[in-house]
Amino acid sequence: MTLEILTADALAPLRHGFFTRKGGASSGVFAGLNCGLGSSDQAEVVKINRDRVAAAMQVTPDHLVTVHQVHSPDVCPVTGPLTTAPKADAMVTATPGLALAILTADCQPVLFADADAGVIGAAHAGWRGALDGVLEATVDAMEELGARRANISAVIGPSISQAAYEVGPEFIEEFLDQDAANSRFFVNGKGDRYQFDLTGYGVHRLRAAGIGHAEWTRHCTYSDPTRFFSYRRATHAKEADYGRLISTIRL
Repeated sequence: MTLEILTADALAPLRHGFFTRKGGASSGVFAGLNCGLGSSDQAEVVKINRDRVAAAMQVTPDHLVTVHQVHSPDVCPVTGPLTTAPKADAMVTATPGLALAILTADCQPVLFADADAGVIGAAHAGWRGALDGVLEATVDAMEELGARRANISAVIGPSISQAAYEVGPEFIEEFLDQDAANSRFFVNGKGDRYQFDLTGYGVHRLRAAGIGHAEWTRHCTYSDPTRFFSYRRATHAKEADYGRLISTIRL
């Protein structure tokens, strides 16, 4: 099966893609293109999947760069292949030939580009990272490499949608403590539960940062099991593990 790669006009002409689970070598609960080395999938099969992504991005496997994601606001500037993955949740580069790659399974994969300046970024923005400022930190790090804030486009790829993202009252308090206006990203759910608009919040933070363009592709990971892995869906189904989607951009 061939790979399925979602793209966004806002990131053109740079080579990029939000890869779905289609076209991979994994099986079972990981069936398809599982790119998560941290999963319990067979490491050699995950490597095959990542090699396929590298080929689609027209880079060698060592130039498909990932970090050890820890739900932080930390950004790693990259100038070449990494021998070990540093703990961070975003990367930026002005080095041609490097493909920055983020792994997700409900959290937001965000790809950034200032094509005129030749600067790109990629961020993993779950609720914690987004609340703590990983998106703004990525924009700041791109500026340090020569990007102009007003020229940066950012696209949020497949993520969990508000209809599928139920949270408790203690969750909403963290957002209201930071800014009472964050209540706009929550609607009442069942009982004392709320439904959180993660991608709406992400787009808001990006636009408030003053970049030129921000959007979500409007693909929900939870509601489309044939195309996307989902941590929450796997949890609800009581599956032992789940695959990780990959999103990547290169100069």
